[in-house]
Amino acid sequence: MIEFPPGFLWGAATAAHQVEGSNVNSDLWVLEHVQPTLFAEPSLDACDHYHRFRDDIRLLASLGLNTYRFSIEWARIEPERHHFSLAELDHYRRMMATCHEHGILPMVTFYHFSSPRWFAASGGWEKKSNADLFVRYCERAASHFGDLIGMASTFNEPNLPMQLRWISNVDISITTVLRSSRQAAKALGGSCGCFFLGDAFKLQDTMIAAHHRARAALKSGPGEFPVGVNVSLQDEQAVGPKSKRDKKCAEVYDPWLAAAAQSDFLGVQAYTRCRVGKGGDLPPEAGVELTQMGYEFWPEALEPCLRYAAGRVQVPIYVTENGISTEDDTRRIDYIRKALHGMHNCLASGIDVRGYIHWSLFDNFEWIFGYRPKFGLVAVNRQTQERLIKPSAHYLGAIARGNGIPEL
Repeated sequence: MIEFPPGFLWGAATAAHQVEGSNVNSDLWVLEHVQPTLFAEPSLDACDHYHRFRDDIRLLASLGLNTYRFSIEWARIEPERHHFSLAELDHYRRMMATCHEHGILPMVTFYHFSSPRWFAASGGWEKKSNADLFVRYCERAASHFGDLIGMASTFNEPNLPMQLRWISNVDISITTVLRSSRQAAKALGGSCGCFFLGDAFKLQDTMIAAHHRARAALKSGPGEFPVGVNVSLQDEQAVGPKSKRDKKCAEVYDPWLAAAAQSDFLGVQAYTRCRVGKGGDLPPEAGVELTQMGYEFWPEALEPCLRYAAGRVQVPIYVTENGISTEDDTRRIDYIRKALHGMHNCLASGIDVRGYIHWSLFDNFEWIFGYRPKFGLVAVNRQTQERLIKPSAHYLGAIARGNGIPEL
């Protein structure tokens, strides 16, 4: 048995817009329904987790996991500017209470890509003064259920727009992006300040400032919980001169790792490697195994990502996302096993890793790709909403129960 430290967190993650369904007040709902749209299909009912969260949290606990990472939806909590919904605040309080009833640590993300319609229409994250609105939302939400939060992240992958400037395997027409943005702006009645479509540099400046202020606001309310940020990393490998790879890392990762270094923890989210050449990102090599997302099957990415992060922060690190999109669950099991071995190597080197949260609990709505990519430990019949536990869920659950990996 390859053992992990006592108190190690084992869990699975979701995001509100991807699983709750009917998130009609969000900017992404608008983008899903304009024509032309960037989305393969609309989210609609998703996994109906909004109504089924009690059974879903019970299911997670039955697997042997001890942590549930989920996001709360700003568009539900503040559907109109300055107007907060007590019913929705109570809903998320009930979710956290249900976690505690089943011995599950609620790891709460306050922003996971989707914004209220009114926020996007007012310029979104490209408008610096809008940071005030996010801080106020965090403060109001935490005042209602901060006593039940186990851990909190301000943002999920706020460096993604910067990362997308380098990614080469997403084939989206610039014309479609522009037309979709214009149609969304009309529907929103203002601008289209959506997270995915904004100016990466402007977003970064506003969101880093918002992170620090929101962290202070969260910690000033009820409850005592660590507040961090979850950053997307890849195993960046130089093909030829290292200068281009180093420039990418400095641009995409380092500003947010510096922000995390002033926080209570860093969430590392890693899936694959990227080969960086003289002209930028290179596509995967011919013949390699690819996932449904077009990523190279590369569970070995987790270890170098953790090492890179640990070289830049001196705070505890949690793996807040790691997983694979595939219909073949045997590949998911192999991916988990190899990733966990790499994570254990980091622990053996003295890196302060304190938890592993798998993406995702469910096969869910994968943004512009719709429902085709299957990341879940649990399959969902979208006609009946029946949950079907996959062998990989039992595999990870057994590791969680024993707090160790059985040696082959």
